[in-house]
Order: sequence, then structure tokens, then C-alpha cells
Amino acid sequence: MAKEVEAALLLPLDVEATGEMQAVFSQIETRFGRLDMLVHSIAYCPLEDLHGRVTDCSREGFSRAMDISVHSLIRMARLAEPLMIEGGSILAMSYYGGEKVVDHYNIMGPVKAALEGTVRSLAVELGPRQIRDNALSPGPLKTRAGSGIAHFDELIDEARARAPEEALVTIEDIGNLAVMYASPATRRITGETVHIDGGLHVRA
Repeated sequence: MAKEVEAALLLPLDVEATGEMQAVFSQIETRFGRLDMLVHSIAYCPLEDLHGRVTDCSREGFSRAMDISVHSLIRMARLAEPLMIEGGSILAMSYYGGEKVVDHYNIMGPVKAALEGTVRSLAVELGPRQIRDNALSPGPLKTRAGSGIAHFDELIDEARARAPEEALVTIEDIGNLAVMYASPATRRITGETVHIDGGLHVRA
């Protein structure tokens, strides 16, 4: 898939690898001199902790999930800030499991809750520089990340059945919303978690 993208820059970025994130932002500065939008779309938890109860999550698994899924956003925002010379938009990817307990989502629920809290704090701290920080919260979507969640097919089927629109969210739906949030049309929206799930989140 990466080879099909005609990108001006296509660089490796392992957020656990020392120096890789700094190298990416250095290349952005060298090539473009500025940055207008950042999308943080990364989450991880070791399977043995992801598939178990929150009560049983290991210290190591919790720390790694929080570092990769949440603290990496903080590090990216810190590197992006000086490059957003005319303001900008930072987007993170969340899920409803950060607000309510969703069966089988397990430790990623508390992790996403931390992510959304971080988005709000970044919105306040970076707001004076006209840098907006929001989270998109799509409904269940068949992605490589989603495939790691136990009973994910059941989650998909339930979402389709219970969403008021009786439809699943698509990659295109999420991309369209991301484009909107990158545009000046949303220049006064920040610190929000925006659901894109066919209305599923409004159901009790």
C-alpha cells in the first residue's frame, strides 16, 4: 500500500525507536518548512493484555499500551508545534470504548480515555498558537488494528444492527471528516471527540 502512495516523503516511523520521530519531523521541516495537519492513528497493546481483563493487565503491557497509543501523541505534538507557524490541526483516532465499557475492548478502553483527555489538554495548551486538537471516534471498522480485538466480528455485527443508520462507517467517511477538520471550516472547533458511527453512540 505504501508503494502506491505518491508521497513527497515516505519515511519509517516506529514510535518506540529512539530518534525516528525526530528524524521524520526534521525531514518535514527541511522539505516543506512548515506543517499544517498531523494525524495520529496508532494504537497498540500486547495481545496477552489486550485479550485479558483490565484487572489482570500487566504493568509492562499497560505501560507499553499507554506509551505507544497516548504518549506518542504528546511527543508528536511537541515536534509539530514549532512547524505549525500559521496554526494547524492535530487529529487523534479514538473509539467509543474510551467513554463506556465495550465488551472485549478491555484495557484499550482506559487507554482511549487517556488519549481523549490528552487531546483536551493539548487543545488548551496549543490553542493560543491557533493549533486545534480533536479526536475522531469512528464506529467499528475492519482494519488490521481491529482484527486484534477478540470477538471483533461480533462487534461489527452488533454495530451494524444497532446504529440508527443501520450501516457501518467506512474509511472514506473517516477520511472526509479528517479533511474537514484540516480545513479552515473548523477553525473554531478544538478539544472535541467527534463520533462518526452512524449514530451508534447515542443508543443506550
